[in-house]
Amino acid sequence: MRVVVVGAGLAGLAATCRLIDRGHDVVLVERTRLVGGKATSFTVDGVEVDNGQHVHLGCCTDYLDFVRSLGMSDALWNQRRFEVTVLRREGRPSRLFATRGLPPALSLLPSFAAYAPLRLAAKLEVVRGLRSAGETPGPGETFAAWLRRHGQGRAAIDGFWELFVVPALNGRLDEVAAADALFVIRTAFTGHPDAARIGWSRVPLARIAEAAAARAGSVRLRSGVVALLDDGGDVHGVRCNDGEEIVGDAVVLAVPPARAAAILGDPTRYGVTGLDRFQSRAIVDVHLWFDAAVDIGFAAIVGSPVQWVFEKQPGYLCCSLSAADTVVGRPEADLVELCHGELTAVLPRLGSARLVRGAVTRDPEATFIPAPGLHRPGSTTSRPNLAIAGAWTATGWPATMESAVRSGRAAADVLANAPRRATRELETARG
Repeated sequence: MRVVVVGAGLAGLAATCRLIDRGHDVVLVERTRLVGGKATSFTVDGVEVDNGQHVHLGCCTDYLDFVRSLGMSDALWNQRRFEVTVLRREGRPSRLFATRGLPPALSLLPSFAAYAPLRLAAKLEVVRGLRSAGETPGPGETFAAWLRRHGQGRAAIDGFWELFVVPALNGRLDEVAAADALFVIRTAFTGHPDAARIGWSRVPLARIAEAAAARAGSVRLRSGVVALLDDGGDVHGVRCNDGEEIVGDAVVLAVPPARAAAILGDPTRYGVTGLDRFQSRAIVDVHLWFDAAVDIGFAAIVGSPVQWVFEKQPGYLCCSLSAADTVVGRPEADLVELCHGELTAVLPRLGSARLVRGAVTRDPEATFIPAPGLHRPGSTTSRPNLAIAGAWTATGWPATMESAVRSGRAAADVLANAPRRATRELETARG
């Protein structure tokens, strides 16, 4: 087949590579000048930075396999065991880590017993909550409601649950589904310790995306797709905003819900519903360069708009603010000052380091909110040669790089049995 893949984010790139591996020809069409979508990088004041701090876990098997298949295993770094430093304004830092040799469900207990941000009563609340994480939540239940139902007080929520669930789902606890939050908790804290090992890319994310895009037969950048070529039977290509028509035997739409709806015109005609129910939240990343190494690796911060901070290189810190709709529009200088102040409050030794420069990357519509009752469509449509992909589709995962790769591979598999009319016959018929 000749397949047109619309969207060069991770979902579209994963679909492209899977199709190429199966012997098909791919035309990759992307409306921007960059490949990688939300997992790319670009130059800010002469320095290449990622457009967000993207981490993966040891359980992200499809994403890790995708990167390995590109010959870029060395580009990834992973912890040897799950370990997180937790910072706070008052008191010493704490570490949560998995202890080898203990059953998976007990591996965090030794470090949690010494976890300074919580007193004993709050720790016992968290332990009771973790023991209930395997249950099925009520229909339409938010995670905030689930926490209340399981007796979680304010201290336990602020000092533990918010710290991990808000960044993972990019949403407030009162707006995300309990089922999605419990998936995160089971993965990070009650499953196998290796599953929660945190990692990230040693190279700019654009290098991974470029390696995947290079496998396509053709790549069209700055080409926005506005409609499908549809004769009422099979889909046989796409129309771009400049009027160009790209013909193919099958199409993968690997774009966000609103764009997918616009391209489909009438989504219900293709058996796709609910695209108008997706709502998004912003993510802001503030990049700070100091004249000295801080030596923190990465850490979480209790009670701060900065949930996580990563030392990408000695002296280069990236502060990640999730569910950041209230600050995404603030001027760059304000955000740099905000994060600098938050860091110096929890890292007193940073006060002797000089801030050399700062920069901000922001995505007002970074990920969708996994709200209770939200229907996430699968890869299939009513047309056998049209599939959809994206981290927002029904992969069983939150909106992550793992979800994006799984969705792209699933869309490619959907097209395995699509009609294989020759492209030249379609072009002749349209001529």
